[in-house]
Amino acid sequence: MTHPYKALATLVLTLSVTAGYAQSTAGSTDASSQTHRHHPRHVQKGPSVEEQIQQLQNQMQQQAGEIQNLKQQLSERDARLQQAQQAAQQAQAAAQQAQQAANDEQQTLSANTTAVSNLQTSVDDLKSSTSAAVVEVKQQTAEVKKAVEHPDALNYKGITLSPAGSFIEAATVWRNASTGGDINTPFTGIPLEYSDAAQLSEFKGSGRQSRLALKADGKLDDVDLNAYYEMDWLGTGITSNNNQSNSYVLRMRQLWARAAFNSGWNVSGGQMWSLATETTHGLDNGTEILPGTIDPQYEAGFVWARQYGFRVARDFGNKFWLGASAENAQALPGGSNPTDEVLGEAGVSGGLYNSTANYSFNRAPDLIAKIAAEPGWGHWELFGISRFFYNRVYPSTTSSAGAYNDTVTAGGLGGGFRVPFADKKISLGLKGLYGEGVGRYGSSTIADITFDKAGNIKPLHTFSALSTIELFPTPRWYIYLNYGGDYVGRDIQNGDADGYGLYSTNMSGCNTEPVPGGDYTPNTPSNCGGNTKDVQEFTAGYWYNFYKGPRGMFRYGLQYSWFDRNLWSGAGGPLNPEGGAFGKDNEIETSMRYYLP
Repeated sequence: MTHPYKALATLVLTLSVTAGYAQSTAGSTDASSQTHRHHPRHVQKGPSVEEQIQQLQNQMQQQAGEIQNLKQQLSERDARLQQAQQAAQQAQAAAQQAQQAANDEQQTLSANTTAVSNLQTSVDDLKSSTSAAVVEVKQQTAEVKKAVEHPDALNYKGITLSPAGSFIEAATVWRNASTGGDINTPFTGIPLEYSDAAQLSEFKGSGRQSRLALKADGKLDDVDLNAYYEMDWLGTGITSNNNQSNSYVLRMRQLWARAAFNSGWNVSGGQMWSLATETTHGLDNGTEILPGTIDPQYEAGFVWARQYGFRVARDFGNKFWLGASAENAQALPGGSNPTDEVLGEAGVSGGLYNSTANYSFNRAPDLIAKIAAEPGWGHWELFGISRFFYNRVYPSTTSSAGAYNDTVTAGGLGGGFRVPFADKKISLGLKGLYGEGVGRYGSSTIADITFDKAGNIKPLHTFSALSTIELFPTPRWYIYLNYGGDYVGRDIQNGDADGYGLYSTNMSGCNTEPVPGGDYTPNTPSNCGGNTKDVQEFTAGYWYNFYKGPRGMFRYGLQYSWFDRNLWSGAGGPLNPEGGAFGKDNEIETSMRYYLP
């Protein structure tokens, strides 16, 4: 029994005993008082003490039973309470387990959701990768198919070979004054006004300018290697003629190799366009920009050479370039030619040179330095040429005593630009070379040097210039207008007895047509031996592309040229305001070309 229940039972027992005792006491008191006051006849006796005790015991037993019942009830209630507590604990444990299971389930669900999301992402990525892979495979398949069926280049052991630049040409030329040349015009050979050839026109058809080209490219980690070979049929063999089978020989135009390093340096060597030739990008081989003419001699005033060269160049940020080259030299003499000096000799068969051409003794190669800039508008150039002339001088024509070598340094300064206008539909260009002894770099191949009385070399003052307007109205049309010329100055030596452009030259016969020397020997006027002063040319032409695409290019060209060749004046009466002779010519050329893609 717990303490509350014991306290309650004790309280009930005490109250019962107190009540019984109080009742017994009251009865005695009343009886005693009654005895003294009255003397009843009959006296009624109450229960005795024993009976009261017995009653009290009975009550106590009864109360004890009740207490026992209460204790039993309390015990049962405690048992039920304990069971309820156990059930509550079990329920709480079950709830905790359920909560844990729910948490675990939530974690599992969250993990499954994440896994499903990751799986979906992976599936999406896989789909995307698969789609990209399919596209790439299709693209690669198309590229492989194109490379097999329509290759842009051939591959050989890691080297790419391309015939781009090759073309087949059918060209014609008509001149109202004959030059005796093919489609290339000998500018200093424009016939004088009263020469036999100037009285006859000429027409020639030719396929000789057709060209074969082959370029090889190979790439390493830090350098690009490339080489280029270009040839045509404008060479002439001993048996070449136009009688029946026009059999002309192959001619080497270009043959060079180049190494371009990632650092910006590049080195090239072989037969190539001179560094003095204008380029379209930096100083790179293969980017030379030539007049758009059909004539393979290009244009009077065009500065160029195509010869051996060794070149080193540096690219600074694809905006500025600096380069230098050492190139093959050749001296072109003009004016009086004394017999007491030797400048060179004709080619000898054992040396593999042409026995009908002259080759100068060169002390050193021509040296050229050049800078180019592309600041964002156009292409700009500045260059210089150094030349080293060399001959053997003999003071006496009858003895070699006292002979010595004469060495002269000369050179010139040149430059030019080409800029676009009207959204690159118009291009303007101007280029020139000014100096002494640099005549051979002009397209007319005028003289470089003359001699004084003793035979010493005297460089001639020369100037070449070319202006160009190019129009590109549509992708099919290319229209060009050129005006240029090459000029060589007088150089008077020994009181007008030696030099170039002498005032004393007999020009009295320049206005008289001579008698020819035979069927194939037209003559020029006698007593008309003045030196060339200048050659000027104006050209207008166009190219029209019938087709330009993956199968190559098929185009047609038409060109008109006007030539004016002037001699320095001399003695014998003027033929023009300056007293010199002249020759003029008009020329029409056509070309049909197919270019390999």
